[in-house]
Formats: sequence, structure tokens, C-alpha cells
Amino acid sequence: MNYEQARFNMIEQQIRPWEVLDNQVLSLLAVVKREDFVPAAHKALAFVDMEIPLPPQANPSQCMLAPKVEARILQELAVQKHEKVLEIGAGSGYMAALLAHRAQQVITLEIDPTLAQMARDNLQRAGVYNAEVRTGDGAAKLAQAVAGNDPLRGPFDVIVLSGSVAEVPASLLSLLKVGGRLSAIVGFEPVMRATLVTRVAEDAWRTTQAWDTVAPRLLNFPEPSAFSF
Repeated sequence: MNYEQARFNMIEQQIRPWEVLDNQVLSLLAVVKREDFVPAAHKALAFVDMEIPLPPQANPSQCMLAPKVEARILQELAVQKHEKVLEIGAGSGYMAALLAHRAQQVITLEIDPTLAQMARDNLQRAGVYNAEVRTGDGAAKLAQAVAGNDPLRGPFDVIVLSGSVAEVPASLLSLLKVGGRLSAIVGFEPVMRATLVTRVAEDAWRTTQAWDTVAPRLLNFPEPSAFSF
């Protein structure tokens, strides 16, 4: 397989047409080798417009998001070199690698120990040293932070949820610095909304939902109660 040609085709035929036009993002996608973060069994699918399953773990639907979704999230966050980033849902470590190339520091949480170790190994092989993978339940660590015991050492300039939630937890918003941005995929199948929340003041946030997509759920985040009649 000609990886460089496949990477070029991914960028030009999938990502650029999906309104990802930031040259810094497009250049980064050409530099960070996506195939090195894909499980060996699925390496031939590294550049296909689809979610790629990750090894069996606590959440059987765990996957790498489609390349165009990762790229558009990265473009909208506009991460800067001085910024500190929190990601929930490390998966294989690919999104953390992209973020780390643009940020000062990335902390990424992964609930499944096998995937957390995979992400660490992938990041090390890729020469990414400013991304720290922590094994743990992101929802539980947020609850600890709200209770006054902040194991995450926030606040953060950028927070990325690499999976979907029913709604954005207030505990996450409280970890954003003023001027900070949070990206999440919010809602319910068959249609969810890519959501960008910006903390514009100490007690004020601005929310935009510019495009639709779907993604597997992050584990243990709140779900609304089912209706009963």
C-alpha cells in the first residue's frame, strides 16, 4: 500500500471538501502518521472515511473517529502553542498526537488500561513527549474535581471529548479557563451535533453547533432518565 498517496487522497478527497481549510491543520495531518495509530488488523483502513474499531475492552464500541471529524474538531479548537489541553477518551492516542503538535501540554484520559498502554506506546514511537496518557474514568475524575480534589490539575485552555455525551457536564465547563474552548459531540443517534463551547467570562459561555455527526458514547457520563407512561 502506498501510504503517502493514500494520505494525500484522504486530505484532498475527504477532509478538505468537509470545510477543513486551515493549512496548519492540513499540514499536520500530512506529518502525523495516522497508520501508526491504527491497530494492525485494520491498518489498511487507516485513511478510509469511517470509524476504525479498537481492540476489545470495557466499551465494545470504542473506535477512532473518522479522519474528517478529527480534522474539523482540530480546526475549530484552534489550539495554540502555549495552551494546556485535556482530552477524555485517548483511544489509540492519535487525537492526542495531533493536539500535542499544536499545544504546550496534553493530558489524555483512557478508562481502559489496555487502550491506555496502546496510546502510550504509539505516542512514544511517534516521538510525542508532551502528551501524558492517564488510565482512569474521566467522569469519576471530573466528579473529584467538582468536590474540590482536582486530580487533573486544571484549569485548561482546551478540552476535547473524543466520543459523545448526552449533554456537556457542567463540571467540564468549570475546568475551562476564560477564553478556553471545549469540543464535544452531543445528543442521541441517529443525529448528534458537534458542539463548541467557549468560556467568554467567569460565569458566561457561548455555544455553537455547526455540523452533525455521530460517535460512540463515552462511558459513565450522565444520561437523561427514560420517560415512562
